Amino acid sequence: MLEVLHLIKRYNRIPVVDDVSFVIRPGEILGYLGPNGAGKSTTVKMLIGLLEPTSGEIRFQGRDVRSDWISFQRSLGYVPEEQHLYPHLTGREYLQLVGRLRGLSRQVLEWRMDQMLRLLYLWEDRHTPLSSYSKGMRQKILLSSALLHNPDLLILDEPFSGLDVNMALMLRALLQAMAAEGKMILYSSHVLEVVEKICTSVVILRKGKVVAHDAVERLRDVMQQESLEGVFSQLTGEEDPARVVSGMMAAMRG
Repeated sequence: MLEVLHLIKRYNRIPVVDDVSFVIRPGEILGYLGPNGAGKSTTVKMLIGLLEPTSGEIRFQGRDVRSDWISFQRSLGYVPEEQHLYPHLTGREYLQLVGRLRGLSRQVLEWRMDQMLRLLYLWEDRHTPLSSYSKGMRQKILLSSALLHNPDLLILDEPFSGLDVNMALMLRALLQAMAAEGKMILYSSHVLEVVEKICTSVVILRKGKVVAHDAVERLRDVMQQESLEGVFSQLTGEEDPARVVSGMMAAMRG
């Protein structure tokens, strides 16, 4: 179980993440939502160790992750929003590098990465430098590298970026299959239609604070909305969309 307890991150005394708490249990997919600047990426960076929290606690399987950071990292898979890869490496070389850093044996690593390259239609390009890969191909490499060590906790930041429709459907089914095996998944995204279909529950942020944390169906009922998009808009919207659209149309004609 992953427990995030009263997490705060301040810059120059200004809170970017302000007293955020949530729990992800085995078998759950938690959607992590909010408009740009709400604190989603900052939260993710604290979870994976790129940022130090100002205060609060992150616990995994009952232990503070800072007490045994290496053990936590071994249980963690992460797909970032930005595709920062080593462009001079081939797809297979990159997976080899990640697998070795993860401590996988040569035999296990060779089998897993070759299977993934084949299943994700990257086999013919396995010896091609990543610099020549399309955005969708690079995203497949990132997904493969996050799954090589069979993590218990998977953190995804806009994982569908660059994927075609068929691959997006495959990834959706894969996440559901992983959850069925007891994996814990944090899914941060702007694509609310996918979140609504696959997530067990959602956390919605606004200006660093949690404004909703519940199952999608209950949120729709409570907010009297037909979709998660309506719930999101009602909780986070600062502008009247009709007013903005009207103003943009007038500006185009002016």
